[in-house]
Amino acid sequence: MLDCKIAGATVVDGTGSPRRRADVGISDGRVTALGEVDEPARRTIDATGLVVAPGFIDIHTHYDAQLFWDPSASPSPFHGVTTVVGGNCGFSIAPLAPEHADYVMRMLARVEGMPIEALEAGLDWDWRTYGDWLDRLDGGLMVNAGFLVGHSAVRRAVMGEAAVGSEASEEQLAAMVRVLHESLTAGGLGFSSSRAPTHNDGDGKPVPSRSATTEELVTLAGAVRDHPGTTIEFIPTVGAFEDEHMDLMASLSLAANRPLNWNLLAVGSQNPDGPNNQLRASDYAAERGARVVALAVADPVEVRLSFLSGFILEALPGWSSTMSLPPAEKIKALSDPDERRRLRDGAASPDAGMLRAMANWKTMRIAETYAPNNAGLAGRLVGDIAAERDQDPFDTLVDIFVADELRTGLLLPAAGGDPESWRLRAKLWRDPRVVIGASDAGAHLDMLATFIYTTSLIGPSVRDRQLLPLEEAVHLITDVPARLYGIRDRGRIAEGCHADIVVFDEERVAPQRVATRYDLPRGAGRLYAEAEGIEHVLVNGTEIVGPDGLGDQRPGTLLRSGRDTDTVEVPGGRG
Repeated sequence: MLDCKIAGATVVDGTGSPRRRADVGISDGRVTALGEVDEPARRTIDATGLVVAPGFIDIHTHYDAQLFWDPSASPSPFHGVTTVVGGNCGFSIAPLAPEHADYVMRMLARVEGMPIEALEAGLDWDWRTYGDWLDRLDGGLMVNAGFLVGHSAVRRAVMGEAAVGSEASEEQLAAMVRVLHESLTAGGLGFSSSRAPTHNDGDGKPVPSRSATTEELVTLAGAVRDHPGTTIEFIPTVGAFEDEHMDLMASLSLAANRPLNWNLLAVGSQNPDGPNNQLRASDYAAERGARVVALAVADPVEVRLSFLSGFILEALPGWSSTMSLPPAEKIKALSDPDERRRLRDGAASPDAGMLRAMANWKTMRIAETYAPNNAGLAGRLVGDIAAERDQDPFDTLVDIFVADELRTGLLLPAAGGDPESWRLRAKLWRDPRVVIGASDAGAHLDMLATFIYTTSLIGPSVRDRQLLPLEEAVHLITDVPARLYGIRDRGRIAEGCHADIVVFDEERVAPQRVATRYDLPRGAGRLYAEAEGIEHVLVNGTEIVGPDGLGDQRPGTLLRSGRDTDTVEVPGGRG
């Protein structure tokens, strides 16, 4: 007898093949029958008129901390996600020396927008090794989850305070290699690092990975090749790639003998040649026998800025020290006319570079407010409010934030929503040098809602804009990421594969409205949205999302390298 049968389904199997009518039989957490299934089952799900697809795979999340207080990795399962990968951008939370917990928490709060109070209350912070940390999660997850080993965590654990601003000695580099080997042996899915200029720690200084030399990066990448089922994730820089950036990524891929996934490829008609310039990195790597794959967004990124976290704003000239202040001190500084003048001048200076265009305060829109005297401002442009108050737009904006105790949500003007941008975006999704993802789920909790990308893709983009056939879109968010990361027996509906399955109504599927929800430890807030049209989500054959919402069973697998992943090599990395 089957454990579960999904009957009358339209199966989109993840391979890109045409949809077909089939039943799906499940036993012991795997698909054991596909087609006309007559065998009885303990439970039958009637999927008549619904699509059955593999659970979606999100390879770029930061759920490392959240999973300790929320084993479901919400809201991702509501969007059909059954497998997540964390530890990206160099920001794992293990290994951890006992004296470094405060630094790591403050770094994550600053660079990844995780509320410090939630991090303090939601985790014990008493593990030491990467393996110890993984063991804490094993057996308690609703979704499948695997994690990369973060460069900044390894560097801080080995070098202490010298991790920021100092070049590693030979002994320190050897110790980092040893720690990385131990972490990968324990089950880390690979190595991640970042050179992004916006990545600063809780003190406003560059995160540890930004102090690494090219030699250090390549040496650490070389440790990855000794461990089956591992990979590389990297943030190189911003803007156009020069030869040195492309050479570094190719060298990392060759040293590891693994594909390198870099973050982030953005698309828009205002810069149609930008992606092509960045994708040259893949061609350059291929010529050397390496493989470099870009991580691309599925939607125009609607960014909420926050003076509370200060992320992105801190990159404006002269802003870093103010944005790194505790909230009460920051409010005091922002209430000072001289400090406001200094910040305004810094944002308008030529030194702001590309960020100068962002600091066009009057074009920004208020998303959410909290103070009584800010009532009615949500949805309005800062410029219109300033005109009513006969104020400079920057003063108006700061007044609103100060009244809200910095909690105001501020939306940048949306870019990339025009028809030509959507056409370019769909073209790049199909490019073999690209993988769709970049949800950043679990991070930037007051800034980004990109965790909705799966239901946005198969709903508005596929159904409404008709940018791709549904079969192709499902393939791009299931089989493609699974094959890139070597995730074994997932990403497809086929006999023998793990029964990670999403059942949805293709006529209704779409994200719900994004709003702030205060459900983190100590009542901290986060942007949150569930979805319409997702009827059932199964992980390893057990339903975790159904008609009544989220269940309470924990069938997820902690993915460990080699055991749950296959090795994906590159042509020139063998030997």
